[in-house]
Amino acid sequence: MSDESVRDLVKQKYGQAALRVVSGGASCCGSTSSQSGCDPVTSNLYAMAETADLPSEAVAASLGCGNPTALAELKPGETVLDLGSGGGIDVLLSARRVGPTGKAYGLDMTDEMLALARDNQRKAGVTNVEFLKGEIEHIPLPDECVDVIISNCVINLSADKDAVLAEAFRVLKPGGRFAVSDVVVRGEVPTEIRRSVELWIGCVAGALEECEYRGKLAKAGFEDVDMEPTRVYTAESARDVLAGAGLSADAIAAVDGKFISAFVRARKPLP
Repeated sequence: MSDESVRDLVKQKYGQAALRVVSGGASCCGSTSSQSGCDPVTSNLYAMAETADLPSEAVAASLGCGNPTALAELKPGETVLDLGSGGGIDVLLSARRVGPTGKAYGLDMTDEMLALARDNQRKAGVTNVEFLKGEIEHIPLPDECVDVIISNCVINLSADKDAVLAEAFRVLKPGGRFAVSDVVVRGEVPTEIRRSVELWIGCVAGALEECEYRGKLAKAGFEDVDMEPTRVYTAESARDVLAGAGLSADAIAAVDGKFISAFVRARKPLP
């Protein structure tokens, strides 16, 4: 698939997810045939105390694989950028952590998600937030303007991860932090999964192998790279999602323990 085809499919799928939330439904990350229940990638990521005062639509639209705002050690006064901000849950949580002297940007390419996020911002009454339209491979912000970059199960969806990481490095201030939740692969993965369109626009295929992820971060200029597993996926726990995408029983069995959600940390060097 071309980069443009992947981008169009991601935009279509996540636009549909936003519309489902607006109409009162749930938003899940797996294939359309598995929508009866959310998959193990996106479920139970936030404590009830964190989301109690957020609009229900922001919580319903969550399609991440972790909780980067809880792990990024955000400080009052910092500027945060969420790559692929979706319905805005992590932007709103970040805005709370950086306080009125800080700012949280959300970047998304999907009109439906941006509309939902801005509506959630209005309902939450949060003023130190700005949602931007754009692609994570081409961030519409100037150089060295952000203290922290977060993202939640979005970088794996990009067909040009080198561009994403180069752009993240560009907009970070010297000493700035890269602190994202993402799906990471450990070892070889069946080709059948890589070729699955449904998984490209879900949360599994497109994920980088751990060593490759580290290498791409280093190539972009980052240092102090670290990966902390936050959830390991078994074949059994992901069976419905993978079967819904048309994978064979053998391919599903080969997935066991190969995919993890990880908190990926890195830092832009000081001069």
